[in-house]
Amino acid sequence: MVVTDRDQMNNSSIVRLNIGGKKFCTTTDTLTQREPDSMLAAMFSGRHTVCHDPESGFIFVDRDGKHFRHILNWLRDGVVPTLSDSDYSELLREAEYYQMLGLIEGIKSALNKRQEGAESDTELTRTDIIKCIQSEKVRFRGVNLSGLDLSKLDLSYVDFSYASLKNVFFSRANLHCAKFRDVYAEGSIFHNATLRECEFTGANLRGALLAGANLQSANLQDACLIDCSFCGADLRSAHLQTADLTNANLEGANLEGANLKGAKLSNANLKGANLQRAYLRHVNLRDTHLEGAKLDGANLLGAIR
Repeated sequence: MVVTDRDQMNNSSIVRLNIGGKKFCTTTDTLTQREPDSMLAAMFSGRHTVCHDPESGFIFVDRDGKHFRHILNWLRDGVVPTLSDSDYSELLREAEYYQMLGLIEGIKSALNKRQEGAESDTELTRTDIIKCIQSEKVRFRGVNLSGLDLSKLDLSYVDFSYASLKNVFFSRANLHCAKFRDVYAEGSIFHNATLRECEFTGANLRGALLAGANLQSANLQDACLIDCSFCGADLRSAHLQTADLTNANLEGANLEGANLKGAKLSNANLKGANLQRAYLRHVNLRDTHLEGAKLDGANLLGAIR
């Protein structure tokens, strides 16, 4: 049976998906309601033409289908599965690809609860942090805050330098002018956080989620940003000299006027990014994905393309 575009876009229609060779059936309601800002919701919103096999009706997505059943079950029921840490890591990568922010936070929360169940060396609690930030000058230099939920707090001007911030939730927090010099913050979530003029010099942010964050004029020189997600982030005039952005996702990010001198961009995704007036002299862009990127006025002297 041939499935037409009209059938696929109907809110009650069945959708047949081929995810890397594994086949799934679901509905457009499931794909669009729980995560309305996700890539799947956009695909099946009716605003875009979706290509499908004219004979089978399946829509092919070039991703590993191993964990896609968990993606669908999340969209159906809102339940995060119980998995091993390694499987959670794989599922997190898929959730980031599909831009499912609710699932990403759910996975991080599940991992944090698992950490709390084991013996923990975290030195302070969220309540302790709230009490501390009521004073004028706050410093958490070198403190272990791994796994804490610090979302939606006003942490502007706080000094976190040299702290351990692995898997910390900073979603929607105000971190204007905060200092993160040489922090260990792998896997931390800064989704929609305010990070204007923050200092991340030498920070390890491998795998961190900074989608939608405001990083205008932030200093990320020498930072490890491998596997980070900056989708839709504001990085105007940011300092990214010699930062390692290998495999980073900067799709749709605003990097107008950013300084990327000496940055590593191997396999970085800059599709649709704004790189107008960015400094890219002598940067190797050969393995960088730049489809649809704006490069007007960018300094590309000596750049390898």
